[in-house]
Amino acid sequence: MDVVLGVVLGMVLATSLAAAWRLLRAPRRVLDPGGAAMQAAVHAATAILPHLRRGLSAESAAPAVAHLRVLTGASAVALTDGGVLLAFDGAGDDHHRAGDPVAGLIRAHRDARVHIESRLTCEHPGCPLRSAIVAPLTVQERRVGALVALYDRPGRVRLEESRVVTEAAALVAAMIELSELDAQGERLARAELLALRAQISPHFIYNALAAVAAFIHSRPEEARELLSEFAEFIRYAFARERTYVTLADELRYVEKYLRLEQARFGDRLRVRVRVDPDVLQAVVPVLSLQPLVENAVRHGVESRSEGGRVEIEGIDLGSDVELRVSDDGAGIDPALAAAALEGRGGGIGIGNVHGRLRSTFGEGYGLELGDGPGTTFVMTLPKFRAGVRAA
Repeated sequence: MDVVLGVVLGMVLATSLAAAWRLLRAPRRVLDPGGAAMQAAVHAATAILPHLRRGLSAESAAPAVAHLRVLTGASAVALTDGGVLLAFDGAGDDHHRAGDPVAGLIRAHRDARVHIESRLTCEHPGCPLRSAIVAPLTVQERRVGALVALYDRPGRVRLEESRVVTEAAALVAAMIELSELDAQGERLARAELLALRAQISPHFIYNALAAVAAFIHSRPEEARELLSEFAEFIRYAFARERTYVTLADELRYVEKYLRLEQARFGDRLRVRVRVDPDVLQAVVPVLSLQPLVENAVRHGVESRSEGGRVEIEGIDLGSDVELRVSDDGAGIDPALAAAALEGRGGGIGIGNVHGRLRSTFGEGYGLELGDGPGTTFVMTLPKFRAGVRAA
């Protein structure tokens, strides 16, 4: 994903430079042509990105075509999916509209080459459009549509115009590819979340209800409060519309989980939470911290007659966040920790969280085994990642 983003930024620069050169070459520009041309080109190129990052559709194409017209300097611009016009902007928009067949504007092209149509024929009387450059939008070696730049003069188009349109089409295709990668990552994250929920169901639900049952006769008010905490945690864990949440939300429900566990273990479970307030609005995959805390409780507290301590620490690293979940138990063999991160071993929780973090934020993020006595898992994630928003 980071490589693709780097390529996109390179395309923005290349397209902007090409467009600026076209604007500089255009006649009748006399005041600060260099600065104004570059500013206009860069603005148009970057303004396209947030729209087409959502994929190629009529909804995403509509706000993008106006910026593409500025970028290419064409009389009109259209985006197509190969069969119909998804969006149209510029001269002739009184009769060329979104939803119209492509055949009413240009010839159908199926290959991956840039085509120049030197003479257009439109059935509408008075149509000003006379020529066009048709640049394919190619994503992972398949053609998904085309960028069409249209001009009000017949004959051959200029070389710099063809270059700008080709670069702009490459930029559009790169954004569409990014949207598909985002969608794949989202589907993977949802599948892994479903797997984690399947693991939570039998293990946690049994223990939580057993803790509530133990207080029904001796401490009914506390049992009622625990049942409320249990219901809220389950609602949070299984809410289908949530894939990402703020760290503040995740911590709030981790505290509910720990409240239920403290009902089981009493004074045997000691908890310490220290989180920098500046990291609380960072976005994390839902149920990313809870499995680490559950692991610390099971291996650092449950297995020891004297109990133990669980610590949660959130550290501000500037552009990143470091979350540390520790216990003071006997520790874990590094080979077993490596197996857990890969999803091998007795449970899927640790590996599941690691996989979802990497599929969401990239390979530079995820979990690792920390140093110190007992067991510490360290989670690293960015404070902000475009396209990843809390529900």
